Amino acid sequence: MTARPSEGTTADERVLSAETAMDAVTLRVGDLENMASYYASALALEPIEERSHGREVRRVLGRGGIPMIRLISTPGLPGVDPGQAGLFPTAFLFDDAAALAATVHRSANDPRSRFVGSSDHLVSEAFYFTDPEGNGIELYTDRDRADWKYDNGQLRMSTLYLDPNAYLRTHLDEAVVAEGPRRAGRVGHVHLQVGDIATARAFYVDALGFETTVATYPGALFAAAGGYHHHVAMNTWNSAGAGPRAAGLGLGDVAVTVPGREDLDALVARLTALGVAHADTGRSVVLDDPWGTQVTVALPGTGIEELLAR
Repeated sequence: MTARPSEGTTADERVLSAETAMDAVTLRVGDLENMASYYASALALEPIEERSHGREVRRVLGRGGIPMIRLISTPGLPGVDPGQAGLFPTAFLFDDAAALAATVHRSANDPRSRFVGSSDHLVSEAFYFTDPEGNGIELYTDRDRADWKYDNGQLRMSTLYLDPNAYLRTHLDEAVVAEGPRRAGRVGHVHLQVGDIATARAFYVDALGFETTVATYPGALFAAAGGYHHHVAMNTWNSAGAGPRAAGLGLGDVAVTVPGREDLDALVARLTALGVAHADTGRSVVLDDPWGTQVTVALPGTGIEELLAR
């Protein structure tokens, strides 16, 4: 499959709706209070709700009431293994350069952050950090879709140097920093480490219904709905040959939102035809990818109750 060049294309039964979006990512964490305070300080996220579920404590944080991350306290599990399948970064999308610069400034000034780079990807500008427990974070803004370029039906993306200091000098506004969580943010995409690309394509493209946007980047695959540059990416840069994940801290759940029940029905039909095990709750479809990461595809407004319960 190749990417659709713009929004508005009617999704057929083989692919996810053009209105598909990513939802809050779940992390299993060893120190809930430290991790929650980190995301509050570095990303200006606010607690939305908290719930105990058996021995676990689950806390949802976000901006403007929009969930962006769910932390599940599971102390005692092994730490994040960078060679396992799992999370590369969670990518948090901001509406404009000022909001991005403010969040980069916050993250860079939290001593618990580790800055790992910045890149111009042609379709977006991004800054990368690692949180206190080793989970990757991407902070980014998109360039206007009218400026995106295509080569033989595939989106043109790259990894070009982006000077972080020059970016902050140009875009940092202390008034925007002070606004903190009043500036919108959301999960734009999730980048995963996988054992091999062919298996990832079979699951995320053929079964879930994302469409390939870039397949020429070495060791990686990018896929999206509605012609976006990517909602999910999968790479083998650190994890080639990795098998199913062992229990540990780090990524727990990837969440996707689709507009209507007909989209879930189409997904269920695809999964059934391919023999992919799944559970249909009525408002969501839940399944595991080949490496044991739970993927939840849900209707909009499924709500904090289900987010905290799953």
